[in-house]
Amino acid sequence: MPEIAPQRAVRYDLRMTLFTLPFTNPVEFFISLAIGGGFVYIFQKAAMSQEQRETSWVKRFVTSPNSKVLWGALFVGWAVVFGLLLGSFEDKTAHSPYGSVGLIALFSGFFVMMGFIWASIGE
Repeated sequence: MPEIAPQRAVRYDLRMTLFTLPFTNPVEFFISLAIGGGFVYIFQKAAMSQEQRETSWVKRFVTSPNSKVLWGALFVGWAVVFGLLLGSFEDKTAHSPYGSVGLIALFSGFFVMMGFIWASIGE
């Protein structure tokens, strides 16, 4: 009687999953495609825009001497909110679901501080 060969484990070819993504997850694929296209559109508009003076609301709220107070208050608010929020999590690793909140805190804090520096130095 011939031996029966052991059943092989199913091995997925990971190289092909990128090509089958539009068929296996069409909604997620097209949402990510739209977001990526939006980024490209914004970057292209920013790169092709001509050099121009700032508009009145930018001059009033972002680069005026009093805007240091606005950006300083935004920074203090950012520090209080994310300090209390991130300090309340028990699992403080990046692998936890709360790591995404930490990443948002990192990026938003960077932009708030860059706005504060721009308002302070731009006088």
